[in-house]
Amino acid sequence: MSALTSVSGFPRIGRDRELKKVIEAYWKGKSSLDQVRATAKQLRAEHWKLQADSGVDLVASNDFSYYDQVLDTAIMLNAIPNRYRRLSFANTEDTLFAMARGYQGAEGDVTALPMKKWFTTNYHYLVPEIDLPAEIKLNSTKPFDEFKEAKAQGIVTKPVLIGPYTFLELARNPQAEELEIDGVLINAVADVYAQIVQEFAKLGAQWVQLDEPYLVLDKDEGDVELFKSLYSAILSARTDSSGGSRVKVLLNTYFGNIADIYETVNLLGFDGIGLDLIEGRNENLAAVEKYGVAKNTTIFAGVINGRNIWRNNYAQSLGLVDALKIKADNVAVSTASSLLHVPFSTEGENGLEPDILKHFSFAVEKVGELVDVATLADEDDNSRKHSSVLAENQALFDGSRVRPDRSVSARLAALAADDFVRHPARPQRRELQCEALGLPELPTTTIGSFPQTTEIRATRAKARKGEIDEKTYDVFIAAQIDQVISCQEQIGLDVLVHGEFERNDMVEYFGQHLNGYLFTENAWVQSYGTRCVKPPIVWGDVSRAEPITVRWSRYAQSRTGHVVKGMLTGPVTILNWSWPREDISNELQTQQLALAIRDEVLDLEAAGIRVIQIDEAALREKLPLRRSDWHKKYLDWAIPAFRLVHSAVRPTTQIHTHMCYSEFNDIIKDIDDMDADVISFEASRGDLVVLDAIHDARFETEVGPGVYDIHSPRIPSTKELVGRIHEILKKADASRVWINPDCGLKTRGDEETWPSLQHMVEAAQIVRSERAGESQH
Repeated sequence: MSALTSVSGFPRIGRDRELKKVIEAYWKGKSSLDQVRATAKQLRAEHWKLQADSGVDLVASNDFSYYDQVLDTAIMLNAIPNRYRRLSFANTEDTLFAMARGYQGAEGDVTALPMKKWFTTNYHYLVPEIDLPAEIKLNSTKPFDEFKEAKAQGIVTKPVLIGPYTFLELARNPQAEELEIDGVLINAVADVYAQIVQEFAKLGAQWVQLDEPYLVLDKDEGDVELFKSLYSAILSARTDSSGGSRVKVLLNTYFGNIADIYETVNLLGFDGIGLDLIEGRNENLAAVEKYGVAKNTTIFAGVINGRNIWRNNYAQSLGLVDALKIKADNVAVSTASSLLHVPFSTEGENGLEPDILKHFSFAVEKVGELVDVATLADEDDNSRKHSSVLAENQALFDGSRVRPDRSVSARLAALAADDFVRHPARPQRRELQCEALGLPELPTTTIGSFPQTTEIRATRAKARKGEIDEKTYDVFIAAQIDQVISCQEQIGLDVLVHGEFERNDMVEYFGQHLNGYLFTENAWVQSYGTRCVKPPIVWGDVSRAEPITVRWSRYAQSRTGHVVKGMLTGPVTILNWSWPREDISNELQTQQLALAIRDEVLDLEAAGIRVIQIDEAALREKLPLRRSDWHKKYLDWAIPAFRLVHSAVRPTTQIHTHMCYSEFNDIIKDIDDMDADVISFEASRGDLVVLDAIHDARFETEVGPGVYDIHSPRIPSTKELVGRIHEILKKADASRVWINPDCGLKTRGDEETWPSLQHMVEAAQIVRSERAGESQH
């Protein structure tokens, strides 16, 4: 009998993004809510069966969501702000979508909840908002319904919920500030979770998994007491109210280590403790070695990586399981985190050669790896020695997979300290740029992309498949650029963009013009809601194969007298939104990318592009969760990599960057050290809190706080945006403020995009006139 196997969570979008398609059709009025529900039910059934048939013992339920599991948790706890309750929708799904996307219609007009990155992933969660502790109560039967749904299918699942500690740490008050967590709130939340655990005991669940990734962050004494207070009440509810059935509680942690609280966790008496042995391996193993494992506790060894697409090294995983068995009587084999963060399956990836594809493992394949490792873990050394499964796996890791590119190595070796420094200093550059560009106060611009219509996507697909020739495609793209340039001129934007119609994705497009990259056909991963991304794969050493953006940027600039921004993706973001290699460091891969993008920057400048935006949307994303690791393990090489990209441009060339949906406040000084001239960032969902940090840090970079949320279909009014700009100017000097949306417009429709931008420009013009009038007095 093999060791107990557990999957922490499974992708929910479907093999062919079925969930995305039916929900988006519903939003457009082209499918019914019943169709959405039917598709969701079918996907759940398929995913449970797939895992159970593979031999997984503890298949997750309640890991499914129409949009986001944190939002589901907020609704479950009745943390629904009154502005959404007042919409009075007949269906809970419509309330959920309003909280996630905003709503503008007969029932009312509301903006969406703030959205932030889920720890160090590219997944986004909705930030819960809690006003009154008295409102907290059990408000949803979703976890129970899905458990019963699977049970009717013959599968007794392991219900998965975001834990109460993580939920409270992520939640904010209506002013977007940290919650004041008092005893009343603690008791209210703990009572709900106790009810849930007790109900699952009654329903016959064997295990309940409570995810507490926030435990891997730095903690103070108050955090530890909060955790203990919550779980003292919850763990006492493991037996149902009649004193009969008992359910086991698994405390699941991931994205790092819990070494500093492991002793407390161990003493609390959890039935299971999930440890990430990928990202928190050494520290977690040391904690187990030091404090041992309580007698009746099962350690869930997270040895299957839920965040990469490379095959698991069975020998390494078995070594970790074996090490735990010395200290623990019971060891289960588990995924290190949910498989939500990887594509569905390698099946159907016909564009990759078998000798390449054999190195990759997506969610379905990782389930198989999980079962393989668990089976091998119970075999003795002699059986392992003769195992064909283990031998076949080990062959993947013997020898070099790729041949190094000597020219790339030579360029890196030749770098000097001055290659990372731009001259002159920013204040002097600002004066020169102001004169050269001649822009008004509060200049208006966009983040880069414009709506990618069905026609645009279809034409690009035809060109890719060879159904139309290159000349026909080029004429089409040129016409799209002509139109978007003309529209931007008409509404009065100050700095224009070419719209990025030739690009499928801000990372994949660049990867297609770089040596060292591979691409999949269907390896989609959920980023937020129905938004999915298909990251490219770094296979070998990276260099620029050819100019990437110069042609269309030069063309766009030739069509207007306005300044047109060149649009690039920065090296850190390209790597963070790719599947990186694991045979060399991320630092080295980022430097390779930085040299490639540096070549592109200099070519754009030579082509007459005077403003160049180098997006680093994902810079904050991979910041280590422990503050002590921030610089030595990340920022000390990530920030210089960005400087390497732009350090050689002329003083009059203005360098912009963009970041989105992350907490910037604690790395404001490091962002300033990127030495860009302008930074635009998401602020529309965060109540401009980041501007306080910018003010306090004496931030030198000019700023473009997003004045409206592009992830919502609602159209902000001119009056609303005038008010937003006034709020910004209370916190920032007008001479250093840009007016822009909070992100690119690719996913929006023309019917939303142009009215919103028109209102934004009108608002900026109104505020300029107001300020001009004030100065005359």
